[in-house]
Amino acid sequence: MMRIVHPAVADVADRLRAAGCVAAQEEAEEIAAGAPDEGALEEWVRRREEGEPLAWITGSVRFCGHRVHVDRGVYVPRYQTEELARRASELLPSSGRAADLCTGAGAVAVHLMAEAPAATVVGVDIDDRASSCARRNGVLVVIGDLGDPLRSDTFDVVTAVAPYVPTPRLELLPPDVPRYEPRLALDGGEDGLHFVRRIVVCAARLLRPGGWLLTELGGEQDKVLRPTLAASGFSTATPWFDEDGDLRGLVARATGP
Repeated sequence: MMRIVHPAVADVADRLRAAGCVAAQEEAEEIAAGAPDEGALEEWVRRREEGEPLAWITGSVRFCGHRVHVDRGVYVPRYQTEELARRASELLPSSGRAADLCTGAGAVAVHLMAEAPAATVVGVDIDDRASSCARRNGVLVVIGDLGDPLRSDTFDVVTAVAPYVPTPRLELLPPDVPRYEPRLALDGGEDGLHFVRRIVVCAARLLRPGGWLLTELGGEQDKVLRPTLAASGFSTATPWFDEDGDLRGLVARATGP
């Protein structure tokens, strides 16, 4: 396979920077390292200049140190989700059971499987394309609506990266996101919690007493979600925040209704 010389990386970085890519240098290095020849390099750069997700172009993304395949049309795992995956892996017993709802490409499940090889990890997604992609990543996947296909009271950990962007705020996302990525993976309804509320209720059924739910959130959604958590039998709910102080997710423990 032909290796792209370093001057090409600088040229690609300049083009990506001009196109508005925030991490132009890093993306240029990844494109240059992955492109099999000069023709592919030019095509990949052009696609990225037009805003297509880098993971769709290269076919994969790095997540928690794992190389995760991402097929075109599948929601791209974000690095912000790595915190959820790491927290979940710390809570999953070595021979426990985990359900990853809205698994998408299966990135969270991939990390759980790597950290607890003896555990049973199953992903669930309603989208055929995403399910196929997750299977390609080695994830055991069932197609269905959230946790409907799964048995009650059998899981130690439930994770979910559901759509949680409020519908009115979709227009505030970077233009390339709604232009390319599936709306199904972004739109969380009027307050962003349409699917998350359903996940809380679903997780309460799936989890054994003492089991853990981890889900991504934003804004002040942790406060809005409290009544649903309490009504569903989650006694403790602890949010976590990123380095900028922004809400990124919540972990809650099930004690039963």
